[in-house]
Amino acid sequence: MREIANSDLTPADIPPPDADWESVGEFALTFNGFHRWGSFKECARIANAELHESLDELRTCLFFEQRRWQHYGDEPDEEAMAYIRGVIEKIRAAVRAGEATP
Repeated sequence: MREIANSDLTPADIPPPDADWESVGEFALTFNGFHRWGSFKECARIANAELHESLDELRTCLFFEQRRWQHYGDEPDEEAMAYIRGVIEKIRAAVRAGEATP
C-alpha cells in the first residue's frame, strides 16, 4: 500500500462513514505508525492513549487498529467499528481543518 503524507492527505483519500473494513484497512495502511514513532512499543503507546490530538496520533491509532485486527485474523466487532469510524471522522475533520505534521 502506498503511504500518504499528512500534507498530501485529502478528504477524497479518507473512506466514507459507511466504508467496509477492507476499505478502512487499506486507508489505515497509508500511514506507518511503526516507522513514524520508531518502534512497535512507542506506536502502541500512542495508539492506546486515551486522547489523540494530532493528525499523526489519529492516523497512528487507525494504523494500530488495522494491525491489531489483522493479528486477530478477524474483522472488528460492532463496538470496535464504532470506535474506528469515530477515529476516521476525527481524521477527516483534521484534514479539512488543514492540519499537517509540524
